Amino acid sequence: MKHFVVKYLMLLAICFLCSQQSRAQRIYVTVQPGATVVARPAAPAHTYVWIEGEWIPMGRTYVYQPGYWVAPRPHYVWMPGHWAHIRRGWYWVSGHWART
Repeated sequence: MKHFVVKYLMLLAICFLCSQQSRAQRIYVTVQPGATVVARPAAPAHTYVWIEGEWIPMGRTYVYQPGYWVAPRPHYVWMPGHWAHIRRGWYWVSGHWART
């Protein structure tokens, strides 16, 4: 029983830290960065999926990470990231794999 309680408390602590980190990662900017033009290299295989560049939180701003090719995930589709705006400013919503 003691091991179960310890594992349960560790799981709760990890969930709490992850939720705090995800909230802390949202950085607001007053001006949405412009589109970045990047030359797309050839795909390693015809089935690969191109992941558009992402804006990564770095300090109090965002840094652009160029796009890249990845092997497709069966039964998933890539949902690209995008800028969202609220009263406080612009923030980046990261791309993710969504189940089809």
